[in-house]
Amino acid sequence: MKPIIIKSDKFLDAISWFFKVGGITLFPFIIVRPNARKKTINHESIHISQASELFVIGFYLLYLYDWVVGLIKYKDTKIAYKKIRFEQEAYRYERSWAYLKKRKKYNWLQYNV
Repeated sequence: MKPIIIKSDKFLDAISWFFKVGGITLFPFIIVRPNARKKTINHESIHISQASELFVIGFYLLYLYDWVVGLIKYKDTKIAYKKIRFEQEAYRYERSWAYLKKRKKYNWLQYNV
């Protein structure tokens, strides 16, 4: 699925509670800053694929679960965020421009919180 990309500093500033957010996926939208790099859009596009695999709601529930587990385990919001299995996959492949064409379904399962 091709995402709908929206560029908005105002929205991202409003949701930057724990740290400055450069982009967010709110299926089927990707919201990025006006000066977003290609890697940020690719990173968020990986989340679109992940969300599609889990019928969207499953993605957000598991995302939240991983973040809460990470908060309990690491007691640090940034580390908890980086340990979310979906983020691990997206960060690993955000500079791989052909990744989404060859990506295996459920690839995020290989990562642990």
